Amino acid sequence: MTRFVDIEDMRQLVSLSGVAKFISQLVDYIEHDFRRWPEFDKTPRIASHSDIGVIELMPTADAELYGFKYVNGHPQNAFHNQLTVMAFGALAKTATGYPVLLSEFTLATALRTAATSVLGAKYLMRKDARQMAVIGNGAQSEFQIIGFHEVLGLTDFWLYDVDSAATEKLMGNLNACHGIRLHFCRSVEEAVAQADVITTITADKTNATIISSAQVKPGVHLNAVGGDCPGKTELAADILHHAEVYVEFTPQSRIEGEIQQMPADFAVTELWEVINGTRPGRSSVAAVTVFDSVGFAIEDFSALRLINDIATRHNIGRDIALVPSPKNPRDLYSLLVRPE
Repeated sequence: MTRFVDIEDMRQLVSLSGVAKFISQLVDYIEHDFRRWPEFDKTPRIASHSDIGVIELMPTADAELYGFKYVNGHPQNAFHNQLTVMAFGALAKTATGYPVLLSEFTLATALRTAATSVLGAKYLMRKDARQMAVIGNGAQSEFQIIGFHEVLGLTDFWLYDVDSAATEKLMGNLNACHGIRLHFCRSVEEAVAQADVITTITADKTNATIISSAQVKPGVHLNAVGGDCPGKTELAADILHHAEVYVEFTPQSRIEGEIQQMPADFAVTELWEVINGTRPGRSSVAAVTVFDSVGFAIEDFSALRLINDIATRHNIGRDIALVPSPKNPRDLYSLLVRPE
């Protein structure tokens, strides 16, 4: 049987610890898997692009488990009161191919995206960082703020979105969170003026310049999340020329990340190398660091492992007959017909 976790099950699963603690747990799971990065099969996500969006498969596997995520990105869905990103994921035994988990992954993607941002900042931002600008206040924004506050101790968040209703939504959701101070901003310039960390999470599928070089102070860490497909960027190329740039999986990031703007030989460091201590992280207090985060399959694998562990421990979800179990494995036909 396969454990099935739907939306309500995910809500129950996360509520056991709360969103903040769940993100913290997920940071630990992703960090654990990044430390054993060479053990995984790795490939850029398999994408089917159209003029208005993308549908992708994100697979990976180690010696024990195989995982994949189905995910889309359709920014124009927002104009029709539909989600711009939705997903589901599966986990299977490598030895047999039998699926052990089928899970909703729309909420899980939001949680793991925040956890990955937090993990990158843990190794790349200045240790005294306390203030973050959040440019783009849509569906991902609350998760980023909660994660950075819970795990890294950031306290002040400067918020800007071209749609002020998105910022008002965010503030309404998080105003009651103890220790988090939210500041409504009317421009990017106002938001980044105080920031030690700048997080960009805009949705438009275009080569935009959300942040210019003149807006980036020495010592800032840029958490570039929104540029995540070909033809979609948020940072001025000049920022990358003068920054220390870190990515998840270079072959994928060159196609989809901020570094798609750069020459093919543009030097980057993969985050797992910093976590393992084989490559340096931030070189100085004054350095500008960029985590060019597009999302990679190992992060989803980590989230699927955590979901499966919690669901199994607390008996959340239900078992479904996703795979047939005939008495004779060579006789599938018998499952489709009934004897006279």
